[in-house]
Amino acid sequence: MVQSFPTKDIGFRLTHSFTYIQLVQPMKLALESLELVDAIARRGSFAAAAGELGRVPSAVTYAARRLEEELDALLFDRAGYRARLTPAGEELLREGRHLLAAADDLARRVQRVAAGWERELRIALDTIIPFERFMPLLGRFCEVAPTQVRITEEVLGGTWDALLAGRADLAVGATQEGPSPHRLSVGYRSEPLGAVELVFAVAPTHPLAALPSPLTSAEIRRHRQVVVGDTSQQLAPRTTGLVGAVDVLTVPTMAAKIDAQKAGLGCGYLPRARIADAVARGELTVKATDQGERSSTLNVAWRQDARGKAAAWWIETLRNSATRAALAA
Repeated sequence: MVQSFPTKDIGFRLTHSFTYIQLVQPMKLALESLELVDAIARRGSFAAAAGELGRVPSAVTYAARRLEEELDALLFDRAGYRARLTPAGEELLREGRHLLAAADDLARRVQRVAAGWERELRIALDTIIPFERFMPLLGRFCEVAPTQVRITEEVLGGTWDALLAGRADLAVGATQEGPSPHRLSVGYRSEPLGAVELVFAVAPTHPLAALPSPLTSAEIRRHRQVVVGDTSQQLAPRTTGLVGAVDVLTVPTMAAKIDAQKAGLGCGYLPRARIADAVARGELTVKATDQGERSSTLNVAWRQDARGKAAAWWIETLRNSATRAALAA
């Protein structure tokens, strides 16, 4: 409400108006009121809604009228046999159901946290592990845990970086060794997950495919090498598998690296097990080199402040020898 009052002349011989605004306090819409509207809309009558809500019909009728008075809006059309919602009632029902669902979700999340389950667990999965191998574990976890999961694909030092920078709670498949703990502001623990055998591979149409094995470093250096770019944001970026490269093609994931090499865009080391089918189909050719055999040690690591049941489930599961073999094959 707005009212204007002339001021009295107080010596300045000026008159003007001050505006006073009366603020109307917004009403507090209770969840019980939204549940009432929802029940009446679904049941079609005040009496049926009363039965569902465990209240007497007169109490439901009174509550409905009281809600209409507080909102200063007609919510129900009582002209017919059934209690139908007016346009205002439809709007309240539509938005109110969103609020009811949000309140129910909040209650479940509070209960999960109280029971020791994290609201969300963030996992940094190194690109050297194909996601299809990780899927069975994820499926088992989702069957038993109420925790939401967020997975990011990281490369080389980026897997460690995600863990230590707080972007992840768990790192799976982190290659090489982690940073020295004394240089970090947060502690972590790690365990070996297994080792992946790497082989030098090219497309059958690539010039190196026709050369006799073993390929020399000098021969390899004459050709473009494909690498996966390190995703580190704070730690120093790492490289692996380069043989004194001059021409380098950097791609975002291991899957992209395999595709690029199958297309003959370059050469490089790839996980043997991961390209076995492509080799069998003749899409890639494995070549011995004077560098000898190579392998990459994988690790699972977690922050020391990870205390919830979800993190504990993953740590325990990843300690299983069969699980490790399936991921690091």
